[in-house]
Amino acid sequence: MFNDIGTFELVAIIVLAVLVFGPEKLPKVIQDITRTVRKIREFSESAKEDIRQELGPEFKDFEFEDLNPKTFIRKQLDNDELGLKEIRNGFDLKKEMAEVTDAVHGRDAESSGSSSSSSSTSSSSTSASSGGSVDMTKKPESPRDERPPFDADAT
Repeated sequence: MFNDIGTFELVAIIVLAVLVFGPEKLPKVIQDITRTVRKIREFSESAKEDIRQELGPEFKDFEFEDLNPKTFIRKQLDNDELGLKEIRNGFDLKKEMAEVTDAVHGRDAESSGSSSSSSSTSSSSTSASSGGSVDMTKKPESPRDERPPFDADAT
């Protein structure tokens, strides 16, 4: 429950508790806190069991930890029933982005693909001068003196 509390933080909490409640009342406060935490845990376990009973027998192996998106994705990637690893390995983002930019600029995808496959040094110099491929790592240059339009309704 408290996996990320170090020794310094624990000592600071103990000293603060002694200063706030005093050494006479501290055992009673600790008992009240542990009783409250125990009741909260019992309530949450009871609620989980009620939800499992309401879901029915088809969800008997349902775990509430699976509702955490990170846990769910990690479990699905380890399971790989859907073939996600195959899809992820077969997807080339740079190629897809180049095809999209070619389509936007009205160039034919085969002509840009054949020019990029010919020779890397000559195609990179010619495509840079003719605008054949777009470098997605560079920020687009914007005119220095041109400001965006002012929208009075947006402010």
